[in-house]
Amino acid sequence: MARIDVTVRGAGIFGLSVAWACTRRGARVQVVDPFGAGAGSSGGVVGALAPHVPENWNDKKAFQLDSLLMAEAFWSEVEAAGGVSAGYGRLGRLQPVADDRALGLARARTAGAQALWQGRAVWEVIEAAGGWAPQSPTGWLIRDSLSARLHPRRAVDALVAALAARGVPVLAEAEDAGEVVWATGWLGLRDLSERLCKTVGAGVKGQAVLARYDAGEVPQLFVDGLHIIPHADGTVAVGSTSEREFDDPASVDGQCEALWARAVAAVPALADAPVIARWAGVRPRARSRAPMLGAWPDRPGHFIANGGFKIGFGMAPKVAEVMADLVLEGQAEIPEGFRVAASL
Repeated sequence: MARIDVTVRGAGIFGLSVAWACTRRGARVQVVDPFGAGAGSSGGVVGALAPHVPENWNDKKAFQLDSLLMAEAFWSEVEAAGGVSAGYGRLGRLQPVADDRALGLARARTAGAQALWQGRAVWEVIEAAGGWAPQSPTGWLIRDSLSARLHPRRAVDALVAALAARGVPVLAEAEDAGEVVWATGWLGLRDLSERLCKTVGAGVKGQAVLARYDAGEVPQLFVDGLHIIPHADGTVAVGSTSEREFDDPASVDGQCEALWARAVAAVPALADAPVIARWAGVRPRARSRAPMLGAWPDRPGHFIANGGFKIGFGMAPKVAEVMADLVLEGQAEIPEGFRVAASL
């Protein structure tokens, strides 16, 4: 058996993306997950790749911008390698404007986007025109051209296929070999907290709904905290809840029905769309609220890539690159607020 350079533990979006970045650079990689690829929160249905507002700029927002701008090339390469589509599309996002104060703030952010988004995306205020657009109390919408969508389950499948094409399977069991990257989601945060005798993060449960409705190539919607994502396969995903306390990570309940009712109220065109799936899972939230990236304290040769929470798919292209830099080349180009120490 060929010598392994990198073992990645965890086959969610961070683990698979890091494995892909290391494989692209010629490393011999194995991915290990006893539950299988996408078994945790990465196997969801929503897939909103959306930016933070263009103001109060910081390292987290700059990192996210870089990653969102990298996404099209990242997913195109993955799809070409494995022949499986992730359902990626940079189609933008629409948000209703609630009142005059919000309208003034939205217009002010137009200039912020011009200055901060490198001229590669826009944030603007437009008139609501009906159709797919959400209902807006003011008759105005925020449109940004940076947001993108993908189907999480299909994106996981795309990465698995791309890795398989390079001879990297997802294994249920294997011994650690080479450098070891721990991308083990909320259970990994729990285990790390126990090992360090302090809380470094926790799991936050989310529920979502998937309906059969072919909206076409239209923007995603963000309405009163609700993500409404039209996918390339003729479905629309709606999510999600945030539940700090839960007994069963995978159970769905009446909160799913409430999500769907809110979506129909915002977009009446969805009223007759049949719900085809309800999903629940637990997302990893680091104590710092940013991704947790870097060397595992007091454990040489081991690294952590965790804490994607709600932005894991959007952050994945750049997370993969900076982790490959660190693991393979010893270069720690990780923002201070993302480093493991920020959550300790």
